[in-house]
Amino acid sequence: MTDYNAIAEAYIAAWNETDAAVRKAKMDAAFTSAVSYRDPIMQGDGHGGIDALIAGVHGQFPGFRFRLKGSADGFGDNIRFSWGLGPDGVDAVIEGSDFATIEGGRLSAITGFLDRVPG
Repeated sequence: MTDYNAIAEAYIAAWNETDAAVRKAKMDAAFTSAVSYRDPIMQGDGHGGIDALIAGVHGQFPGFRFRLKGSADGFGDNIRFSWGLGPDGVDAVIEGSDFATIEGGRLSAITGFLDRVPG
């Protein structure tokens, strides 16, 4: 049986990691080598592309952290979950929902939606 929450938590852990060397191991655990990511404002392919996206988010929002909102949901090789991004201890400034395909317990294709972005 697939543990959708564990998959979503591995994804969030990779996005929250600021140390590039540590993040590499977390990305290996969360993503297939041919992973793709798409949302309305950015896209990346493979671990290098995703790593650049993550580094960019940390550069633009220093000190912000991703948090899962509720539990992940899925069926078969599909997963969906929602997240918030903001400083620790306060409400999320940005919120989104991601839908992804799972391959071998790791994410292989992610489509992100931005549910709330500040004006």
